[in-house]
Amino acid sequence: MKLHTILGANGTIAQELLPVLLANNENVRLVSRNPKAVKGVETRKADVLDYGQLATALEGSSVVYLVIGIQYDHKIWQRDWPVIMRNVIDVCKANGTKLIFFDDVYMYGRVEGIMTEETPYRPCSKKGKVRAAVARMLEQEMEAGTVEAAIARAVDFYGPGVTDKSAAGILVFANMKKGKRAQWFINADVPRSYNYTPDAARALYMLATHQEAMGQVWHLPSVQPALNGREFIRLAATYMHASNKVTVLPKWLLKVIGWFNPFMGEAYEMNYQDAYPFQFSSAKFENTFGFKPTPYEEGIRKTAEWYLHNG
Repeated sequence: MKLHTILGANGTIAQELLPVLLANNENVRLVSRNPKAVKGVETRKADVLDYGQLATALEGSSVVYLVIGIQYDHKIWQRDWPVIMRNVIDVCKANGTKLIFFDDVYMYGRVEGIMTEETPYRPCSKKGKVRAAVARMLEQEMEAGTVEAAIARAVDFYGPGVTDKSAAGILVFANMKKGKRAQWFINADVPRSYNYTPDAARALYMLATHQEAMGQVWHLPSVQPALNGREFIRLAATYMHASNKVTVLPKWLLKVIGWFNPFMGEAYEMNYQDAYPFQFSSAKFENTFGFKPTPYEEGIRKTAEWYLHNG
């Protein structure tokens, strides 16, 4: 029986992916430094920076989903991401394991127009340079035929259960839940693409189970055209039964906040994603697999329902 292993088992995407795998009767293993116990699912502890621990944790895996997140600090990214990617590649090569890498779009930098899988790597941030380097590391192995892998790229995401890992979750749904006005970074009048997490999880499984997906980069499902901030907030307000007024947080304020908040300080270099149109195409995935992304109205409604009952 094939074994699907989620590496980075406590993260947002892992939590969406697990029920997809179980619904398809897959044998699943969860791996992280401290994986949470799930009834009927195997767990193993491992530090991904330690090759030996990782090799033991991934043994017997048919597919590995690399969905880990590490501390949002460019120095830690520069130090750890190349080691993580090298270790995961080498273990998968040694075991003949298929690898699905959940990636971001930082390596593209600021793009005028719509991002596609053909968009060149022109990172304009420290973290973007790291992501370009690790993506190239995996792409070289894919091109050489030494590992079966696919790269799955996503932008910021939203969905039921998504809280502290999502700008929309923090600034829109959580604020509305508290009776506060929604917030948006820098510019609420330009399109801003999002991925809906249930779609992303389904897409990862589809990539893992379709051989023709191997050796390629794929953008995960995202609705086009993208909404701008005010449009997103108006929809959220409808289903959260809240005000649709928005406070736009200017760039200078984010800079000041970053002096006192390390996370915001690290996020500041990514502000081009909010200041300018940020549009992401998943047409390649949609056309190849006949997949229709969840419309914003439905995704926002389901997210609002979760926040009203749980968030």
